[in-house]
Amino acid sequence: MAGETISMLGTWMQQMAQGWVVAGLTTSAFTLGLINFCAGLPMLALTMHGGIVADRHDKRRILIATQVVQIILALAMGWLVARGQIAVWHVLVAGVLLGISTAFEMPAASALIPELVERSQLTAAIAVDRSLFHATRLAGPAIGGWLIGSLGTASAFYVNAASFLALIAALLTLHPRQRGTEEEEALRQTGMRAGFDYVRRDRPTLAMISLLATVTICISPFFMVIMPLYSRHVLHVNAQSHGILMASSGIGAFGGSIWLLTIASAYRAAYLRGGVTAICACMLGLACAQHLWQACVAMIVLTLGTSTVFGLANTIVQERAPDGMRGRVSAIMGLSFFGVLPFSGLLVSKVADLVGLRMAMGAAGILFGLSASALLFSHRRLCVKQPLPGTAEFPV
Repeated sequence: MAGETISMLGTWMQQMAQGWVVAGLTTSAFTLGLINFCAGLPMLALTMHGGIVADRHDKRRILIATQVVQIILALAMGWLVARGQIAVWHVLVAGVLLGISTAFEMPAASALIPELVERSQLTAAIAVDRSLFHATRLAGPAIGGWLIGSLGTASAFYVNAASFLALIAALLTLHPRQRGTEEEEALRQTGMRAGFDYVRRDRPTLAMISLLATVTICISPFFMVIMPLYSRHVLHVNAQSHGILMASSGIGAFGGSIWLLTIASAYRAAYLRGGVTAICACMLGLACAQHLWQACVAMIVLTLGTSTVFGLANTIVQERAPDGMRGRVSAIMGLSFFGVLPFSGLLVSKVADLVGLRMAMGAAGILFGLSASALLFSHRRLCVKQPLPGTAEFPV
């Protein structure tokens, strides 16, 4: 837990710093979308293969290898920034390499958590993991903004490189996965098609993955890709204030992940609807914000809603996934975000260039509200208990 916390702090510092660097190199939202697109293409191509590798091999070794790759990339980016030689194409190349690494890291990390706890503790484990993720998202950008102001932009990249060492040390303390039953081990050897067939047949899992894809298409590009331009050219604030805005997103996300611990299964559908409503309203709030504090308030509630939706959907999917297929199911769920975001980021950033950020934010909020409401209405009864092995169809 300590290793993951330190590593995630560094990751959020670098993400904030990189966005700030690129926003200083260009005023085009499309360029930011293009960078995200190039990073996402390897994930789209390789994530399912990463899920197969996670099901068949030692997840610890996979994660250690990906951390080493990310250390090298962070050091290279920091060196270029420190020498004043960073260009957009450097960020594009680093994004592609990071995308390849993440394609193997993401399914292995998602599938590792259920192996560390009993199934009855899975909901709490996911909530704690999400809490760490979002707590560091709260602190990371603020620390990154301070580092940029005090020690220069390159320092955020160097600190991130060092932070991966803590996670590697933590992974080395874990024991290898125990061999499962013959049936489970045979399931691990099946291919990608088995994972897609499972998701297609299990209607609650398919509904949750579709909901995550809807968030990714309409909402995620704004606070994952375009927010540095929003800070610089709409709110007209400096790096420290941008760090505060991004830290505000961490407050809401952290609150939403803690909230997951208190949500009973019977009320999950109601909280999903509440999360969708909050997201829609706050996108309109960001579109109308004139001051930093207004944007911060909207961002807190927005990420509270997105964290609730992502957390509940992730819990439902992981509770239902068979142990021998969890890596592939995690990969498919990851594709609903990482596989969709490159395309949605490119599309939304182009629309933002054409109509303006404020207009694009408002339209995206309304479109998301309509789409997500239709999806949840058509799946009013969420089946949240783990299905029996061999069950082929699950009513919603």
